[in-house]
Amino acid sequence: MRGDFDAQLRFLIRAEFETASMSIAHNPTSSKTTPAASPALSLLDRDASILDFNLRVLDWAKRPQVPLLERLRYLCIVSSNLDEFFEVRAMLHLAAFEHHDHKGVYSSKTFNANYQKAAQLVADQYSLYNEVLLPALGQESIRILSHGERNLAQKKWVREYFLREVKPLLVPVGLDPSHPFPQVANKSLNFIVQLGGKDAFGRHNDIAIVKVPRVLPRVIRMPSKVTGSGQSFVLLSSVIRAHLSDLFIGREVGQFSQFRVTRNSDLAVDEEDVENLRTALRHGLQHRNYGEAVRLEVSESCSAHLSDFLLKQFKLPAAALFRVAGPVNLVRLSQLIDLVNQPDLLFPAYQASYPKQLQRGASVFERMRKGDVLIHQPYESFEGVLDFLREAVYDPQVLAIKQTIYRIGSDTVMLDLLREAVRRGKEVTAVVELKARFDEEANINVAEQLESVGAQVVYGVVGLKTHAKMLLVTRREGKVLKKYGHMSTGNYNPRTTRLYTDISYLTCDAKLTADMDHLFMHLASQSRLHRMNKLWVAPFYLHRKIMAQLDAVGAAAARGHAAKVMVKMNALTDTDLIAALIRAGQKGAQIDLIIRGACMLPAEVPGFTDNIRVRSVVGQFLEHTRVFYFVAGHQECLYLSSADWMNRNMIRRIELAWPVEDPVLRQRVVDECLNLYLQDGRNAWCLKADGHYTKLENKGRHVHSAQAILMRRYTADAKPKKSA
Repeated sequence: MRGDFDAQLRFLIRAEFETASMSIAHNPTSSKTTPAASPALSLLDRDASILDFNLRVLDWAKRPQVPLLERLRYLCIVSSNLDEFFEVRAMLHLAAFEHHDHKGVYSSKTFNANYQKAAQLVADQYSLYNEVLLPALGQESIRILSHGERNLAQKKWVREYFLREVKPLLVPVGLDPSHPFPQVANKSLNFIVQLGGKDAFGRHNDIAIVKVPRVLPRVIRMPSKVTGSGQSFVLLSSVIRAHLSDLFIGREVGQFSQFRVTRNSDLAVDEEDVENLRTALRHGLQHRNYGEAVRLEVSESCSAHLSDFLLKQFKLPAAALFRVAGPVNLVRLSQLIDLVNQPDLLFPAYQASYPKQLQRGASVFERMRKGDVLIHQPYESFEGVLDFLREAVYDPQVLAIKQTIYRIGSDTVMLDLLREAVRRGKEVTAVVELKARFDEEANINVAEQLESVGAQVVYGVVGLKTHAKMLLVTRREGKVLKKYGHMSTGNYNPRTTRLYTDISYLTCDAKLTADMDHLFMHLASQSRLHRMNKLWVAPFYLHRKIMAQLDAVGAAAARGHAAKVMVKMNALTDTDLIAALIRAGQKGAQIDLIIRGACMLPAEVPGFTDNIRVRSVVGQFLEHTRVFYFVAGHQECLYLSSADWMNRNMIRRIELAWPVEDPVLRQRVVDECLNLYLQDGRNAWCLKADGHYTKLENKGRHVHSAQAILMRRYTADAKPKKSA
């Protein structure tokens, strides 16, 4: 099994990541235009760039002007992001480390560098938590009491809680040949305990493991009768720690530590070798919690004897050990935010306006016939999209509804509407992406619920993830069937539409909706994809079309004409596209890239990327919009897309990019999604030639936040106008 796993890892490293560390000079696309006499331009490390993004998120937790509970939330977000980083990315580095690979994209060097970088980030988190946030919470009369801080009445209450709610669910395991080290689930809370004396049978089994069930709350509110004024809480780990001796009657509890192991959580399913992808994935989900260990977290005070024992059990090198000065899972502290009832310690609630191009209660179809509709989320609400679907469901002239589902979330409103459409006799086709990472189980459940009422459910194309977001409605109008479409840069998840910046686009443009229909047909039947009129579709045309646009911009620059590229997206790691950007910049094109997360292109390197500027904007909302804007002489085009410029998006996913041809809407996107962000002086970080990000330190009255301006703008637009 281990040999098969290693072989699979080697394949992944070759197939996906082999080119990531190549210099531009050795890139097949760019070698013919990079000056041979110039030294190679090394790309930045993708995983280091991901960790750098989390430093920018952590900066929000450090800002005194940010409401206190929101600072704690950002701290928890960083921990959640780090969990996912280790679950998804770390195995590649660890495999290289175990094989003593000193070269290539994933090597002993990258393992050490990224684990050390992550360790420093974790140390910064706990320092901020202990030295800044906990005292600040205390000043607001919000206390998290350790065992030593609890008075007698509080200790009595905690003990009663332990005996009543916690102890009945704990089953400590003393290790011996008939009690081997238990299976420890991914990211679960556990304790390791060293015991003195002998067990009930007179043996010296001195190590025990206590697994803590996930069903137990990690943050517990103490009643006011024992806390007095303010709000006091205890952590579950502190409750168990204070009462370990109750679990080992007759034994002496010596050294102990809480611990948590993170495991590789990428599901590997050979789609071409299974008869039913849904069944195979459901089976795989049962084993996700027990993948290969990639990180071990223990208490700061954990003895070397116990930590070495755990490292040996999980087959991890010493560098994978993280000692933490607090609870091993900061993510669970987000429960505290929900338990504390102090709105003044949160961001003021933002109420998204109804889309300004739509009128509440009026027909969305009728408005779409007058022209395309653009909805800028979360400043404008997702309710406009729901109203579009709702109207389609209840309109007797609507015959068919087709939708892709990547991440629909736990909110059932869209699922309920699709099921209602089936009940009303409409043909409903859902392309459900079962392999949406960490949403696999939710999407399997969605698929089964839709199938149970008679919807046609398909899972896209074998070997490709369906990441495109589109919804197509077919309506009978007289003697013709007219199509109405919705495309988006983000998911059909009502919750995240309130937290992520995205663009929704409603259109009944005959060529665009015909393209959408052809793509749905391709996804369902796997027949050859019809030639597209306007859509750029991955893995067929998208990469080539973007490359052509970048080359056209470069050619315009070489002729002395206007030449500009402005792109906003989440990640830039595709080496061919990076090379094309560099070529265009070297010919004189002005290039501004707004990249939220990982970026492998080193900006402003003299002689190479002088004309390329990269900035990352991290704000109250998660930046998620993908916008591609090209100016080549008199030619100007703007595309919205579901895709980032990553190799996986270009060749292993079904992705969309569509043009915004209405000049008013196009300028609106340029102003709101590009120009405002290039002028942001509060939340912007600039990538420098050495690969480090520096925060813009603009000061003064006129320094602005793009997100704050958009919130004010849309709030003002939503206010009813006073009559003259």
